[in-house]
Amino acid sequence: MIAKAGKTPGAVTGSASEPAGQRRTIGAEAVVEGIGLHLGQPCRLTFRPARTGSGIVFLRTDIAGAAPIPARVEIAVDAERRTQLGSGPEALHTVEHVLAAVGALAIDDLEIGMDGPEPPIMDGSAAPFLEALRGAGLVANGGRPEWLVLRKTIRVVDGDSVYEARPCMGLSLDVTIDFPHPLIGTQRTQCMVTADSFTRELASARTFGFTHEVDALRSKGLIQGASTANAVVLDADGVVDTTLRWPDEFSRHKALDCVGDLVLAGARVRAHIIAHKPSHRGTVALVRALVQHAVREPAVYSIEDIMQVLPHRYPFLLVDRILEIEEGKRIVGLKNVTINEPFFQGHFPGHPIMPGVLIIESMAQVGGMLLMRTIADPSSKVVYFLSLDNVKFRRPVKPGDQLRIEMEVLQIRGTMCKMRGVATVDGQVVTEADMAAMVRDR
Repeated sequence: MIAKAGKTPGAVTGSASEPAGQRRTIGAEAVVEGIGLHLGQPCRLTFRPARTGSGIVFLRTDIAGAAPIPARVEIAVDAERRTQLGSGPEALHTVEHVLAAVGALAIDDLEIGMDGPEPPIMDGSAAPFLEALRGAGLVANGGRPEWLVLRKTIRVVDGDSVYEARPCMGLSLDVTIDFPHPLIGTQRTQCMVTADSFTRELASARTFGFTHEVDALRSKGLIQGASTANAVVLDADGVVDTTLRWPDEFSRHKALDCVGDLVLAGARVRAHIIAHKPSHRGTVALVRALVQHAVREPAVYSIEDIMQVLPHRYPFLLVDRILEIEEGKRIVGLKNVTINEPFFQGHFPGHPIMPGVLIIESMAQVGGMLLMRTIADPSSKVVYFLSLDNVKFRRPVKPGDQLRIEMEVLQIRGTMCKMRGVATVDGQVVTEADMAAMVRDR
């Protein structure tokens, strides 16, 4: 791999959290070179920054006048053992590992130049592409990201592949595979997909295949570039010329493939996806269903989203909207205060002031939204706040005010979290507090 990267002011590195809720691109070019898995042809792949709103676009640089190919499900065609965009000589083959790295880093705008029909397979995982993109630096690109938000459960069946997608705060995967091989059998991988979790748990999982399939696949023109250096190959007894990176590397790789194929939605997907025996064709069918049934929204959480996560209801649901989230670090929410609030009837009648304890509760609910975003199935969990410290009330909150609540994570240890919260009205601090909370089963 060759990666050319330049550090750019404002670049996001490390955990790759969302930069203030803006769209993202990269700060410099990055290059990856090698041969393709199925076609066996050499390819130089170049990641380039792209203007805001342009989306993820491939460009065949080896074909004069070739039209850009957007990474969209409308362009995907059925293909064996891979995800393919377009058809004919300009088609792009086996793009799923590249797209998995792009999707895991929540990159919205990117140009991917290729001087061949298939990206390099590298070691068979998404890690080399992830490394190249991180090295290029992730930068805010202006404008708000678009989310594909699922409001109801949908089910998709494609042959042996069965999917169920449920509403969720982020992207959560529950992938099960079943192969009649002693090293595989039934395996299950569950993951709330973030840049950090993808890097730790999925990125390095390699593609795999079986020696008894080699002749048949090569007779179809497939796996021409495959070897034990870029895939986990299994014979009847075990793996050939390599060592597994995890005992369940096989199901982890299938989850990686799902992350890549979901990028074809053309937006960041918010759904809890349960996949049984997933395939590229099946996941593309799922994406088509998501595009049909889900709602495209800017990068905020509406009251409908909040009600799917928090157990509270009127009159104790005290969050109206989430504006910004930085994964595991920070969240910003809004509470609109109106004269119709039920507590104004009895709290200082004739001189309406929002009770301080309800300001604290509003802050706790915003913090709870941040914690619940890290959970694969939030409907099964609840956040309990355990302590309050350094509480200060700076000024009263009255009808017509809009509380802007910002919660910052100070420490996370297991299921425990400490946060610092500040609530403001028109830029002036009204309340401050330190809180501790714990995630528990409902």
